[in-house]
Amino acid sequence: MGCWFPSKTVGGGNAPLTLVSTRHYIVKRRRRRPGVFESGLCKIVPDRSKTNEPTYKHTGIYLRVESRDVLIMDWDQLELHPRIISAVRRCALSVRTVLCVSAPDLQRLSGLSRSDTQQLLTAAATACRRHAPLPALLSRGLQSSLRLSVGCPILDELLRGGLPVEGVTELSGESGAGKTQLALQVCLSVQYPTQYGGLNAGAVFISTEDSFPVRRLQQLIRGQSCLRSDVPPWLISSLNFSDRVYIEHAADLASLQECVSRRVPLLLARGLVRLVVVDSVAALFRSDFLASDWLERNRQLLTFSAALHHLSREYSTPVLCINQVTDVFSSSDSLGSSSSTGTLTVTPALGLAWANQVMVRLMMWRLQGTVSRGDQSSAPRRLQVVFAPHLARGGRGAGVWREGVRGLIETA
Repeated sequence: MGCWFPSKTVGGGNAPLTLVSTRHYIVKRRRRRPGVFESGLCKIVPDRSKTNEPTYKHTGIYLRVESRDVLIMDWDQLELHPRIISAVRRCALSVRTVLCVSAPDLQRLSGLSRSDTQQLLTAAATACRRHAPLPALLSRGLQSSLRLSVGCPILDELLRGGLPVEGVTELSGESGAGKTQLALQVCLSVQYPTQYGGLNAGAVFISTEDSFPVRRLQQLIRGQSCLRSDVPPWLISSLNFSDRVYIEHAADLASLQECVSRRVPLLLARGLVRLVVVDSVAALFRSDFLASDWLERNRQLLTFSAALHHLSREYSTPVLCINQVTDVFSSSDSLGSSSSTGTLTVTPALGLAWANQVMVRLMMWRLQGTVSRGDQSSAPRRLQVVFAPHLARGGRGAGVWREGVRGLIETA
């Protein structure tokens, strides 16, 4: 909360005030030098004039506080000595406001000793912490064994079990390589119990390009009994796959940001989904910006990736982003992969700004030739690991069949 007071009540210039409690405001007061402000704590005096503007006076202690996210919490809930609680109540300070004040200023304001002030700051920081601290090694150990299967044991072997449950995984490739096919297959795989490689929840599919391929999804659902021979048939028939795939359409960046910041967290918080798919991440960032707007595009891109990382960490949810590729003329590319046309290489779109936000980068190609399986034939594909902290670089052949994407058994 905040408001503007007339300059006559401050003594030179307008003073933005931020609510700290019902009795105190934090005031940013203009000093004698133009353009220089300093913050101070002032007390609200009941207004008895004809106007509705309250009057106030400074306490004499200036605090370098700019916070506008202040909540009043009950001090009795903290494990503090009653002497400390009574001191901060006399000052009418909230828990979060205490954290915005330096220790010397807080000691002068409350009249507490140095040890009591440190104890007060420690208790306030503990109360405002959302989660207890967890060592990095222990955090990795808790999630290292949990993977989301892609629905094929050969491809899962390449990925050492599937997609990691925390972090952003990128799947890039040229048009027709089978990226969306694999993404739809993962949307079905996530619905299986954990013993069959799933997460026992649904998926949200955010489409930014073409309309959602509903017919292909229904075809994949009908082929689950053929694709997933490791799952009992009664379990497959008991799952309502189509009811647990939530589809979102984003036509511009504003609607995309609205989706990942409001609607998707609601589905995750209710436990309805445990997978977020964006197809594709490059479409809107390529179409909404000109080449000269690269700085603003990168800013928007980092904001979007930060939202995805927050969703993944907060809800232990794998995020799969489909990305386009761009052609470059180079002899080698550490973040792309060479095609078969001489010095022409393809690399995932959006450059290093996006590459630095990705934990796992996969690429998929459509190769020349034909592979057969029963009465079906398919153009061969190849799924390649470009980089990942837990995977070695390598690849496996695959084919796109009626029941889904299957890896090919490589013969010596």
